[in-house]
Amino acid sequence: MNFPRLQEKLEILADAAKYDVSCSSSGGNRKNKKGGLGDSHATGICHSYTEDGRCVSLLKILLTNHCIYDCAYCVSRKSNDIKRAAFTVEEVVDLTINFYRRNYIEGLFLSSGIFKDAETTMERLVRVAKKLRKEHNFNGYIHLKSIPGASDEIMKEAGLYADRLSINLEIPTTRGLKLLAPEKSHDQMIKPMGFIKNELNLYKEEKKIFKNVPKFAPAGQSTQMIVGATDETDLKIIKVADHFYQNFKLKRVYYSGYVPMLEDKRLPSIDSQVPMLRENRLYQADWLMRFYGFKADEILEKSNPFLDLEVDPKLAWALRNREQFPVNINTATKEMILRVPGIGRKSMYKILTARNFQKLNLEHLRKMGVATNRAKYFVEFESQNIFNKYIDDFNFRKIILQGMKSKFQNPFSEQLTLF
Repeated sequence: MNFPRLQEKLEILADAAKYDVSCSSSGGNRKNKKGGLGDSHATGICHSYTEDGRCVSLLKILLTNHCIYDCAYCVSRKSNDIKRAAFTVEEVVDLTINFYRRNYIEGLFLSSGIFKDAETTMERLVRVAKKLRKEHNFNGYIHLKSIPGASDEIMKEAGLYADRLSINLEIPTTRGLKLLAPEKSHDQMIKPMGFIKNELNLYKEEKKIFKNVPKFAPAGQSTQMIVGATDETDLKIIKVADHFYQNFKLKRVYYSGYVPMLEDKRLPSIDSQVPMLRENRLYQADWLMRFYGFKADEILEKSNPFLDLEVDPKLAWALRNREQFPVNINTATKEMILRVPGIGRKSMYKILTARNFQKLNLEHLRKMGVATNRAKYFVEFESQNIFNKYIDDFNFRKIILQGMKSKFQNPFSEQLTLF
């Protein structure tokens, strides 16, 4: 084996893969078998987080950065003058097994540029997963990036070996994608997402009838959108995300702040900053839709289509809807408690349990872990809450901000290098 060349490939193809943020495992439950290797049960792959919150897989690579497409936002675009490399199937398998044995990783995130055509590329990705599962009894987490344009047959096979499949929407709007990647279309991307959704439903139905049904992508499917490469609003982005959650049963939508790398008149300036805070606010809005019962139209409105960078989306909603507060913490529904800034889902359940035994006050909330620096203005109790008087104050927003300290002091913080 030519180790210097293999190391060079690893440097090139791991670096090219860092722009894909959809690498967390979430939901894999594949267990080890006798004589097997690895286990994605419970915690899934071993992942870490960079300072800006990105999830980092210790073996996150491209199969190749050769590509037939010329997408303006992509570092691997065919017109970009960069070093190119390609792993063989055997090299990726050997790296995964050897890294796993050394406890460097607990899984594989494998994506690829498109060489020759979609079918050929997808077939090689699947061969890696199949070889790991069948020949090495590898039971660690495998996330495969699906290639739009590949046949249903190869997508079906991918789902039998991978824990999660993902298809990137890349740019949130059709107009934006046409501008920056005219060779691609959202229709082309949506087709395999529909196929995966149907296969997941089919697996659930068959599982009710047959005891032993081959698993199909047990950690579901996800997608990723680049934020800030085109001029779409945050309202448009979260509506797109909501559409795919509702209609394609996605496990996650990932938002990736655009990283300027290339000079192109269609793109933001090469000197523009990565919109990390905007990306973080989108994740918070996404969380509200998935776990807090908010609708996209509640989080943002047509007249106000961008997320507030100064306060989180839930606090911003509360500030716009002050007439719905204060909420009596001893009698309110769980849906309304969840809308109080500073109260998360765990705290909400603690409140529901504790109020069965006693009347709660602000000190109780503090002991439960509620962020009372925000919540104290929006809740009431049987006894007087002196903070309620500020809700109608003209400077209410300023009063709250004075009591908060954001970890995001710079809205355009620098993205870390991974290797």
